[in-house]
Amino acid sequence: MSYHPHDTPQFYLTAPAACPYIDGQIERKVFTHLVGDLAPQLNDVLSEGGFRRSQNIAYRPACDGCRACVSVRVLVGEFRPGKSMLRIEKRNRDLIGKTVEPVPSSDQYSLFRKYIDFRHADGGMADMSVRDYSMMVQDTHINTNLIEYRKRGPDSAITGEGIGEPIAYALTDTLHNGFSMVYSFFDPDEEKRSLGTYLILDHINRARKAGLPYVYLGYWVEESSKMAYKSRFMPQERMSLNGWVKHG
Repeated sequence: MSYHPHDTPQFYLTAPAACPYIDGQIERKVFTHLVGDLAPQLNDVLSEGGFRRSQNIAYRPACDGCRACVSVRVLVGEFRPGKSMLRIEKRNRDLIGKTVEPVPSSDQYSLFRKYIDFRHADGGMADMSVRDYSMMVQDTHINTNLIEYRKRGPDSAITGEGIGEPIAYALTDTLHNGFSMVYSFFDPDEEKRSLGTYLILDHINRARKAGLPYVYLGYWVEESSKMAYKSRFMPQERMSLNGWVKHG
């Protein structure tokens, strides 16, 4: 059994693999384990340095001759939604998001499977089993929650709970200076709601209410159409060789 020290992080480099975003490019990642009592503090520091979390791993691209993957975080205090985003918020006023513990369930996996099969059938998560999904949700040593979105009911204003089947989920880390959206998925039959955009807008509103300055969106790749939506949330900061630089 391998042992990972809890006080001093050890960093490793992955083997070369095909890049999922740029054809013909080879990717490598530097990573470390997020375990033990110091995992939350380490995750805060690494997130400030452009790292991303997956289960109990923090990683950052370390590709030879390529810096296309850029860590992005929205400036919550300065963000103002445009007209199209305001329409999306209005369209989803009948939804309510409830923060729950990161405990996997059959309802979650069914919706996750439906989302993956419809939106990312040829992606790296297409073969994720129930066990894989469970590990993604609950294999964490830091402050992680699921936000579960359902339709509002007559008592939702009192209970904070929705009714009916879940429409969307967001797996979210709470950092010392913001929310980090680890992974989101939603019902593809609800396409007219633009739920991907709505979930980010909801996290920005939640961060504003909590007094947190940032919402971390992960990596943005200019050459990838799949990542284009992240550049719509301005102003934002992008990680560069000189640290975080404001855009928009």
